Amino acid sequence: MASLPVRLVRSSIFAVLFYPITAIYVTLAAIGGLFGDRPMHRIVTSWAQSHRLLCRMVLRQKTQIVGALPKGQMLYVFKHESMFETIDMLCMIDAPVVIAKQELLNIPAWGWIARRHGMIGLHRSAGASALRHLQKQAKMVRATGRPICLFPEGTRVPHGEAPPVKAGFAALYQLLKLPVVPIAVDSGLYSPRRSFIKKPGTIHYKVGEIIPPGLPRGEAEARVHAAINALNDPAGDRQAPPT
Repeated sequence: MASLPVRLVRSSIFAVLFYPITAIYVTLAAIGGLFGDRPMHRIVTSWAQSHRLLCRMVLRQKTQIVGALPKGQMLYVFKHESMFETIDMLCMIDAPVVIAKQELLNIPAWGWIARRHGMIGLHRSAGASALRHLQKQAKMVRATGRPICLFPEGTRVPHGEAPPVKAGFAALYQLLKLPVVPIAVDSGLYSPRRSFIKKPGTIHYKVGEIIPPGLPRGEAEARVHAAINALNDPAGDRQAPPT
C-alpha cells in the first residue's frame, strides 16, 4: 500500500481538483436546468463521471461490480459507508431519484439543483409526518418511471458495522410495490467517513438477489439487511488489501 505521505499528497490533489470542478458543474447544471430536465441529468451524470475519473487517476481507486445490475424502474438500496457511492451511483444508474436527508437540500445552489434533479429530502426527526411526505413524493416519482435510490441505514457507517434498516425503507417498499435491488459496497475501506486521507484499492459493489414486492415487512427488511452487508467481514475489521 502507498505510504501515508503519498496518500496525503494524493488526497490533497484530489480535493484541490474535485471541489472547484464541482463548483463549475453546479453552475452548468443550474444553467442546464433552465432548458429542461434532460440537459441537467446529463450534466449531473458528467459530474459523477469526472469524480470517478479523479478517483481512478489521482487516488488510484477503481470500481468493480460483482453481479448483474438490472435496468428499469426499481428501488435500489445501497450500503452507505462513504461519500463515494453517493456520487458514483450516478454512473451506474440512469437519472435516479435519490432519497437523502433533508439537510442536503438546504445547501445553497446545490440544494436547488438536487431538487430539480429529483432528490427527495427526508426529515429524519419529524416522525410520522416525514414518512407521509416521503410517501407522497415517492408516489409522484413512481409515475415517472425513473429508478429510485435509497440508503436504508440513513447515514454513513464504518465498514463492518451493520445497523438496522430504518423505517423509511418499509414505507417505500410497501407503497411503491417495486422490485428491490440491494447493493453492498466496501468503500469505507478506502474512503473512510470523516477522514481526509483516502486509500488506493478496488471498491466493490455486490449486487444481491432481487427482492420481489409484496413480502411481509420483516422478511423484506431482513433480506435487505443481509444483502447490503454481504461485503462485511464477519469480524468487522477487514483491512484494505495492499495496492
